[in-house]
Amino acid sequence: MAPVTSCLSDPNQYKTDRIGFDICCPPSQNSSDMKNPYFFGYGSLVNRATHDYPDAVPAKATGWRRLWRHTGLRPVAFLTVVADEDSTIEGLIAGVPNADWAALDQREWAYQRLIASGDISHALNHKPEVALYAVPHDPDHEVRVKHPILLSYIDVVVQGYLSEFGQEGALRFFDTTDGWELPIINDRAAPMYPRHQPLSRDERHFVDEQLSALPAKVEQRENSGLTLKRF
Repeated sequence: MAPVTSCLSDPNQYKTDRIGFDICCPPSQNSSDMKNPYFFGYGSLVNRATHDYPDAVPAKATGWRRLWRHTGLRPVAFLTVVADEDSTIEGLIAGVPNADWAALDQREWAYQRLIASGDISHALNHKPEVALYAVPHDPDHEVRVKHPILLSYIDVVVQGYLSEFGQEGALRFFDTTDGWELPIINDRAAPMYPRHQPLSRDERHFVDEQLSALPAKVEQRENSGLTLKRF
């Protein structure tokens, strides 16, 4: 894989190449679209309770698939996207007024922000620049250890998909995400995910039912060795 090039300094100068993240491209000709770009959220950003971007609308990203990724940055897995020409994922896009990415870049501190406008379909009547966040591959660390997934993180993501796309859309989330062979830490009693949300009984039942059909093994947090630190 080609090395990852950060787009943070000037996100209009890069776009994804479906293999690496370092192909240069000319900036948009529409100065308004450049000044008011959008982000594509495919995980916790689908849950509107985790952010305050009010104009979020449903969208799809073609050529991408989700993956639970491991890095040396923290002892739990990140949800990211990887190139897959046969896959399309659903999510939300929302505007970033005046291209002020500071809050999102801080939230997604382990991710690279990548321009993916050509991969995103939506119902807007204009064509803004659209960026998504992806965690770079860390082959040395990934070979050594497989980090667990926080159940409080999964809960937030699935709650968002249930709200935006219904049960069928939430099922598509599971189907278009790889890495479910990892252990899942049940931290619902004392959530470690910082943007955790309360789930209804029906939402919890839906999540638990889907996880029971996957290879993942759910473990109690006290048996995981993880500390009380929030990630």
